[in-house]
Amino acid sequence: MTTHLEPVTFGERALRIEDVLALANRQAPTQLQGDAAYRQRIAKGAQFLDSLLDKEGVIYGVTTGYGDSCVVAVPLQHVEALPRHLYTFHGCGLGKLLDAQATRAVLAARLQSLCHGVSGVRVELLERLHAFLEHDVLPLIPEEGSVGASGDLTPLSYVAATLSGEREVMFRGERRQAADVHRELGWEPLVLRPKEALALMNGTAVMTGLACLAFARADYLLQLATRITAMNVVALQGNPEHFDERLFAAKPHPGQMQVAAWLRKDLAIDAPAAPLHRLQDRYSLRCAPHVLGVLADSLNWLRSFIEIELNSANDNPIIDAEEERVLHGGHFYGGHIAFAMDSLKTLVANVADLLDRQLALLVDVRYNHGLPSNLSGAPAERAMINHGFKAVQIGTSAWTAEALKNTMPASVFSRSTECHNQDKVSMGTIAARDAIRVLELTEQVAAATLLAANQGVWLRTQAEDARPLPPALAAMHDALAKDFPPVIEDRALEGELRLCLQRIAEQHWRLHA
Repeated sequence: MTTHLEPVTFGERALRIEDVLALANRQAPTQLQGDAAYRQRIAKGAQFLDSLLDKEGVIYGVTTGYGDSCVVAVPLQHVEALPRHLYTFHGCGLGKLLDAQATRAVLAARLQSLCHGVSGVRVELLERLHAFLEHDVLPLIPEEGSVGASGDLTPLSYVAATLSGEREVMFRGERRQAADVHRELGWEPLVLRPKEALALMNGTAVMTGLACLAFARADYLLQLATRITAMNVVALQGNPEHFDERLFAAKPHPGQMQVAAWLRKDLAIDAPAAPLHRLQDRYSLRCAPHVLGVLADSLNWLRSFIEIELNSANDNPIIDAEEERVLHGGHFYGGHIAFAMDSLKTLVANVADLLDRQLALLVDVRYNHGLPSNLSGAPAERAMINHGFKAVQIGTSAWTAEALKNTMPASVFSRSTECHNQDKVSMGTIAARDAIRVLELTEQVAAATLLAANQGVWLRTQAEDARPLPPALAAMHDALAKDFPPVIEDRALEGELRLCLQRIAEQHWRLHA
């Protein structure tokens, strides 16, 4: 694990999306707030629950069944067994397993929520959940099966079960039985106390963890799409006046103005340029700040929705040990994350559509202003058998279409579930998974368009009357040349596209941040 960053502390301090990202990527150490006052505050919630049990108080999910079974009283002699039953009967998830990065984000989100001290859990549970993160013990969590209220019950049951030494984890690159990993690390599996399984499972950690990852990817994609657009302005001999500072002062959406400023910097525009023979470019160039600016302007409120959820207590009931009250409510409902992710996937799919349109211009001799057909670099005597980026453009259309198809909002597909107790649900986890899929597809579009834009820029530099590239684009062109040589004779580009996707995932190029 890389430890060059400051430790991420779980406790009373609010976390940012960047903290979750650092933990998900194993780029920062982690610690649990350890002062005596904080530990006492956490312990007080569990002690209050114990006192209620001694008085035979009625507490949802502790002395009652779950969901619509809340009217079923659980005798005190069975209260201790109830948590295990909860995570056991929820062990029915299907679909692919969350990857390691996503699983770490989920663990971080759940731990941060429980650290509020109003969930009625012991300090020992927080310590073990933190130890899972610290030692990279990753529950194997199926990604399907959550309706997003009551929280992410089924996927989070895999966290509760593995803390208890059941089911499977990924540890040191191997799929292992949780009980075996506990023994190897010298841990005793937890026996979850009343309310603890419910506190672990009845929350929004899966959708919130995924939302943190989606936000970070979208933020970088915004910057990359702006850089690609600048390269395409050069490749297509576009009109830089479309990004004039005075022009954008007339319609001052901040994100739109920011994208235009990035384009001016990339294109080294610091003064009005001489008019071109073509006054207006097609919309995919001219309106790029207006398309990308919507995503840029949305990042602030998306961050707010995600970080408030991340730093909230989102289970039920809430245990107020100070006032000695049990507060029954619906904080497990993931509506804010659902709306944020439904919105993000539409914003990101529009980026795919923009870049797809730019690539369509690049390969078409009717619109690319003198570039070779399909951006082929082949000499004239071999041009007739070479097809350059023709198939890449077809693939890009497919990826864009699939991204656009996946923008259907998940949150409007609420279904009444669980004997009509959960009769209105958020579908926030489906929305978050959709957003991740749209990001995957749009990153594929970005990789293809980046390589094509780089080819277009290279072709322009081969002309006798070629102008020097602006510094930012020259540096990008040189950096890309190390991995992606010009396409002269046809070659299979899958490997290079996959390498480009890896570079995007690593946020390899320093762009506009």
